[in-house]
Amino acid sequence: MKIVAKNKLWKYLFWLGPFLIAVGLTVGLVSEQWGLIPLVFLITGIVISGLGIIWQSYQSNWWNRRSTQAGTNALLATLAVLAILGLINFLGTRYHLRADLTEAQLFTLAPQSRELVRVLPQPVKVWVFDINQNPQDRELLENYQRQSSKFKYEYIDPQARPGLAEKFGVKDYGEVYLESGDKRQLVQTINENERLSEIRLTGRLQQLTNSTTAKVYLLQGHGERQLSPGKDAISQAVQGLGDKNFTTSPLNLGETSKVPQDAAVVIVAGPKRGLFEGEVKALQEYLNRGGNLLLMIDPNTDPKLNSLLQEWGVRLDNRLAVDVSGESVVGLGPAAPLVTEYGQHPITKDFGNGNSFYPIARPLEITSVPGVQATPLLRTKPYPSSWAESDLQSEKLEFNADKDLKGPLTLGVALTRKQTPKSTSTPQASPTPSPLPSPTTQSKTSPTPSASPKTPQALLLPSPTTQSKTSPTPSPSPKTPQALPLPSPRTQGKASPSSSSPSSSPTSSSQTATESRLVVLGNSDFATDGLFQQQLNGDVFLNSVTWLSQQDQQPLSIRPKEPKNRRITLTNTQGNLLILSSLLILPLIGFAIAVIIWWKRR
Repeated sequence: MKIVAKNKLWKYLFWLGPFLIAVGLTVGLVSEQWGLIPLVFLITGIVISGLGIIWQSYQSNWWNRRSTQAGTNALLATLAVLAILGLINFLGTRYHLRADLTEAQLFTLAPQSRELVRVLPQPVKVWVFDINQNPQDRELLENYQRQSSKFKYEYIDPQARPGLAEKFGVKDYGEVYLESGDKRQLVQTINENERLSEIRLTGRLQQLTNSTTAKVYLLQGHGERQLSPGKDAISQAVQGLGDKNFTTSPLNLGETSKVPQDAAVVIVAGPKRGLFEGEVKALQEYLNRGGNLLLMIDPNTDPKLNSLLQEWGVRLDNRLAVDVSGESVVGLGPAAPLVTEYGQHPITKDFGNGNSFYPIARPLEITSVPGVQATPLLRTKPYPSSWAESDLQSEKLEFNADKDLKGPLTLGVALTRKQTPKSTSTPQASPTPSPLPSPTTQSKTSPTPSASPKTPQALLLPSPTTQSKTSPTPSPSPKTPQALPLPSPRTQGKASPSSSSPSSSPTSSSQTATESRLVVLGNSDFATDGLFQQQLNGDVFLNSVTWLSQQDQQPLSIRPKEPKNRRITLTNTQGNLLILSSLLILPLIGFAIAVIIWWKRR
């Protein structure tokens, strides 16, 4: 009797546990305050319920049952699976791992975009003023956001938040703006036919975060390519430079006689007439003071730049580059070489085996010159796919071993030349004026600013005796500073008597070395409107200018990603044959095999 009464007591205590838990939950939910009283009820109820379960299992020998062990194993396995799934979900939320299996990597940011976003100096936010959130645009913005926590984006309804729309000057749905600090810039206007562009977004992002602008001058006056929209113009190339934070202006050396000091790059795009001798000298002087020049010279033209190119070891071949391998692909004939081989250079390092083509191009011949480093950029396929054709009048292009040149041909080259810094080491000047030459002697023996480029080598480390004869020393004559002006900071490579002026150090003086850069391309058609946006043509132009501007820390051009066309074009005969084979021949073959198998089994 005592054992039965004891069991009933535990049973009542067991039901007291759920009752206390219900009381605690009710008090907490009604009062909306989980203080001491509801927690006491909850804890007491949970403890009593747990003890009751343990007692009941002990009395009924529940743990030793076979079903209990099987159920416990199943429960533990279920809990383990849930824990693993929770851990995977946690890791997936914290660490993003995505695989883009498309051939053209359509859903992956370009390396230039990733690099730019990862090093953002300050937070940037994209405002999309549109009601509809296109999944493709959101995917692109999320790709940017994954690269850096400083990149954010938000969709805004202009009607719901008119104050914010007025702040940005929104005029229509679909306008996308970039904001960084107090700077705001319109990226583009998106609609059903035009989605958000990675090229434009990265370009505007670079402009917004980069406070420096480089000035690019395009030479005019010799039949060069037109800068405004028109036939055979390069207006798209000029717009592309603007998108990359370059400021462009036309330049007529016949009017100014020298290249402006603020010129980061000078472009000579397809001149049809020769330059004057003074204009060529102006370009040479610009290069000698650390300038950067892009020459795009077409065949059948003579820009009179041989003297300039000879200093860099480049010769323009008068023959025509012919490539028969890309005739069926490009559709422009064998006179439009298709290039898939590029040099190991910052301009072309990300091109891989991409395509670029150059209608009516001339080869370049590169020779070694001391102090000049040359890297071929564009090379055609080997012979017999390509060669340099000398007979430009014949309609039928055939290789002639006596006159023509076998491929591969070089259509573009990038060159660098270090400008020798001027440094002198002289003993401290004596206060006695006896060894100083007279003003007459100075005017006859001192070098003028128009000295040849070889002068710095002759005056690099002169002896004290030579200095007294060829280099003017401080003189009390007031005319000396006027006759021998100090060179500008960009004329560091030239010989100048300023090193011995009173403003220099009495023991030594030195100037920082500069680097001149030159890119020569045997074609300018590739950058004209219509062809500029084809394949890698625009990248070759924009990357060349970016590299020439010596702003190597900036991302280079991003080529658009387009899905490859996998359509199969069939003729009527091929289409009818396909229909006949799929609807008649294949079913008959299957039926015949079934009959044969049935007959054998029978």
